Amino acid sequence: MKRIFKRAAFIFTFWRSFPVLFQFYRSKEVSNRRKWFYSLGIIGYFLLPADLIPDFIPGFGYLDDVVIIGFLLDRMIHETKAKHKKKIIK
Repeated sequence: MKRIFKRAAFIFTFWRSFPVLFQFYRSKEVSNRRKWFYSLGIIGYFLLPADLIPDFIPGFGYLDDVVIIGFLLDRMIHETKAKHKKKIIK
């Protein structure tokens, strides 16, 4: 449960991660397949009407959107940082 709230809080502060996200898309170490996967995952889950929790339920309807999109953004940031750490060590 703590992870869910942590990811939800990440959504409100993810604007600080824009430089890392730009680095994710510009990085040669990250494959184009991964870039498309994350991009389509975020856009698709946000736009598609099928949800884990229906949006008409007050308070909880958008919670699954926030958690899933937060998870995908978090994975993008961690993958970018991991790729650049390996580059620094070599």
